[in-house]
Amino acid sequence: MSHTAHIPSHRKPRRSASKMALRAGVTGGVLSTLAVAGASGAANAAEPVTQTIELPTLTADLSTQVAQSADATQQAAANYQLQAERDEAFAKAADQAKKDQLAAEKKAEAKKKAEAAAKAKAEREAAEKAAASRSSERTTLATATETAAAPASGSVASVISFLKAQVGDAYVMGGTGPNSWDCSGLVQAAFKQAGVDLPRTSQDQSVSGTPVSLSNVQVGDVLYWGGAGSAYHVGVYIGNGQYLDAANPSKGVVIQDLSGYPASGAVRVL
Repeated sequence: MSHTAHIPSHRKPRRSASKMALRAGVTGGVLSTLAVAGASGAANAAEPVTQTIELPTLTADLSTQVAQSADATQQAAANYQLQAERDEAFAKAADQAKKDQLAAEKKAEAKKKAEAAAKAKAEREAAEKAAASRSSERTTLATATETAAAPASGSVASVISFLKAQVGDAYVMGGTGPNSWDCSGLVQAAFKQAGVDLPRTSQDQSVSGTPVSLSNVQVGDVLYWGGAGSAYHVGVYIGNGQYLDAANPSKGVVIQDLSGYPASGAVRVL
């Protein structure tokens, strides 16, 4: 017996061929995987790694915002252009309105001047016609006075004729003719045709002559309104219940009825 025969053997038990083959296959597979991974790692180590981060949502939002900004810019430009066109149209309309207004004012002024000129012409022609008529009447009266006899009846007639020739003349306070009168100025001028010098005022004329009652008044008598010596108005009786006077600024020289404005008293000068 060997001197080592009593020592237990440390040799591992022999594995079966199938188990060995399985382990060899696994090992080979692992090694192959490691080899591939190593090769891949080497390849990746040789080339720099570039990593791309896709931002689909961000890119879409940005595109939308850009599009909206472009639309807003275009709309703003269109609005500015429209406002500019409106401003220009408004300015043109205002300028045209101003021109039209000036033209209308000039036309109205021209029309006003034409109407004023026509009115002045008509008034001038009427005044000339009235003056010519009065001149003719006065010429006739002057001729009749020169050839008439001097009795009282003739003197009264000349007074009445003169007074009637002034009908239509204007009333002017303080007027003594030839185309405008106040009441006492007309009476004074009328009696001067008969050679009688009467005082200038109504107060004095109301006591210049013989007082007569209104029931006995005759043609040519001087009528007065107010008290004798303090009369405020005078006229001359012309018959048929009428008198002639320079009434007031609205009437001028007229013939009126005593019934409408009865006198206070009368005096007889002729």
